[in-house]
Amino acid sequence: MTAIPIHTDAVIVGAGPVGLFQAFQLGLQDIRCHIIDALPHAGGQCVELYADKPIYDIPGIPMCTGRELVAQLQTQIKPFAPTFHLNQEVTQVTRLDDGCLSVHTSAQQHFICKTLFVAAGVGAFQARKLAVEGALNLEGTHLHYRLGDVSRFADQDVLVLGGEASAVAAALQLTLAAQTNANAPSKGPRSVTLMHRRDVFQADPMLLQAMRDAVAGGTLQLQIGQPTGLLATEGQLHTLQIATPDGHTVDRPVQQLVAFLGLSPKLGPIANWGLAMERKQLVVNTENFATDVPGIFAVGDINTYPGKKKLILCGFHEATLAAFGAAAIVHPARKTLLQYTTTSTELHRLLGLV
Repeated sequence: MTAIPIHTDAVIVGAGPVGLFQAFQLGLQDIRCHIIDALPHAGGQCVELYADKPIYDIPGIPMCTGRELVAQLQTQIKPFAPTFHLNQEVTQVTRLDDGCLSVHTSAQQHFICKTLFVAAGVGAFQARKLAVEGALNLEGTHLHYRLGDVSRFADQDVLVLGGEASAVAAALQLTLAAQTNANAPSKGPRSVTLMHRRDVFQADPMLLQAMRDAVAGGTLQLQIGQPTGLLATEGQLHTLQIATPDGHTVDRPVQQLVAFLGLSPKLGPIANWGLAMERKQLVVNTENFATDVPGIFAVGDINTYPGKKKLILCGFHEATLAAFGAAAIVHPARKTLLQYTTTSTELHRLLGLV
């Protein structure tokens, strides 16, 4: 079944800080957009790699965390109401005879746009896979890299693998579902185990305290060790073999395994779009950060040009000039003027201030 195309002026690939600011700058040019990202949430590297770590070089903000910066950017773009399409990758980009661009995603969505902005950072973030024999055959049925709907784990023994905040939060969410199991047997798991190679977890103190309280209360089990084997019968996982720090092997009954092993960026399908590249980065000019394909721009860490610096603030500059470049394509009959948000009544209208 072919998806009905969504017609739009602009599509942004990447919902990190630069992609979000790109949406803002496009809005100031009266260009509405759709934003696509491989992650299930906005934020890109800021949220995945340093959500709670400080950033000191954003102009006008002495210090903020990655999470705080993304939240501010999302607030800033609200007047322009971009549409987000998360948890999917752009798989194919084709330039049409009329100059528009055809964009397909892994979720079978189809866009027809006048301009395309690649703000994919260092590539699409993908879950690091569990390096245990037989893991690939269990993906999607008994091995998962995102929590998703907890009802699919009803009345099963679930083990969450990982030492970061995402793993701790998932274990607590499953524990909460398990606690309601007595009144709604079909809703929650039978048991929940959190496992990490050592008894050290990286998460917010309140989250860690909640985890420790759940372990002390017996609603969450804690297992220290590393997975060494997956035992399955006719495609049904039933046991996880674990190497413990004291050199023993433990067989733990498990029907569902949720692994949070971190994320790694991969360039992915972008490499096959036919754009000029150098060292896995898109070549752009510095006038409007256009690629060698008309209508396609690249901003942020994904691009390269003489003097390129991989800084968020540089990406903001690139997004600004790229928006002016897009205005010439989307509004060809309109003279693109430099206006200031302080004084321009037109920009105030676009921002919803008047």
